[in-house]
Amino acid sequence: MTTTIQSVLAGRRSRGRRRITILAVLAALCVVLFFVSLMVGLKFYPLDTVIRVMFGENVRGATFTVGELRLPRACLAALSGFAFGFAGVTFQTLLRNPLASPDIIGISWGASAAAVVGIVVFGLTGTSVSMVALIGAVAAAAAVYGLSMNGGFAATRLILIGIGLASMLTSIVSYTLARASEWDIAVALRWLTGSLGEPSWDRVVPLAVIVAVVTPLMLYRSRDMNSLALGDDTSAGLGVHVERTRLLYILGAVILLAFATAGAGPISFVAFMSGPIAGRLMTRAGGSMLVPSGLVGAILVMSADLIGQFALPHRYPVGVVTGVLGAPFLIYLLIRVNRSGGTL
Repeated sequence: MTTTIQSVLAGRRSRGRRRITILAVLAALCVVLFFVSLMVGLKFYPLDTVIRVMFGENVRGATFTVGELRLPRACLAALSGFAFGFAGVTFQTLLRNPLASPDIIGISWGASAAAVVGIVVFGLTGTSVSMVALIGAVAAAAAVYGLSMNGGFAATRLILIGIGLASMLTSIVSYTLARASEWDIAVALRWLTGSLGEPSWDRVVPLAVIVAVVTPLMLYRSRDMNSLALGDDTSAGLGVHVERTRLLYILGAVILLAFATAGAGPISFVAFMSGPIAGRLMTRAGGSMLVPSGLVGAILVMSADLIGQFALPHRYPVGVVTGVLGAPFLIYLLIRVNRSGGTL
């Protein structure tokens, strides 16, 4: 018996060390990408100059370029990526399906449809578009959740209703763009693609506040969320208030997703890819996937932004790069689920 207990404890310590190591590597990579984003551009600034600007020193040329242009963009990329990854894995865990990301079940399209209608029909710009997108995402999530609760909660029903709602919202976007002027089409498409090209502190600060408030609250009871992946009956047997926990976590994920989308646009596939990638990295480490997925999301967005700006012949919005990466990943995941005998 003593040997068995020692073996179990040794396994837990090993998984704990592995988890800490992986989290440290992901966090370090986020920091490196963040500072690289501040250093590179039409003009390269060395790391010491960037640090001096960040500490408030007035450096000729660099203060404006780094402090007013690159720093808001890097912060928006990191925060939106973290929020997308965090929210995406929450949905995937609660619904016990790797395909159940906000991109697939219509929540992102709720924000997109609301923003496009706001731009084309009502002539909204700037912060107004972000607020309308926020309302659209929350409304889409409420519709999907409310419709799926008829006769009790069922993850399959929620996913299928979400896919149907996404198709309907896509049609609304297409119809609205077909009737728009050339100028409005350009503005709407730039927003729909997911772009960090017009960063401002007005977009960064609300998202930073939401991330700082919501993520600790969700992490505080992350064990309850993880238990939901075992099934409602098992979770209830472990003392979890199933419906309340599910509703609170969905609400938290929707708030993160809505503010991230309002700030950076619906950057495609980040919420979808972050969870499975983090899951692969943490296979033998165990524990909650929330923070690892958030860090992976931040890495994906910052990397895609650097690739879109500097690694290709022409400059592309970040959403184009993540879309190119995400589409093959979706096909791979569908093939893997099919081979394992899984279903929606």
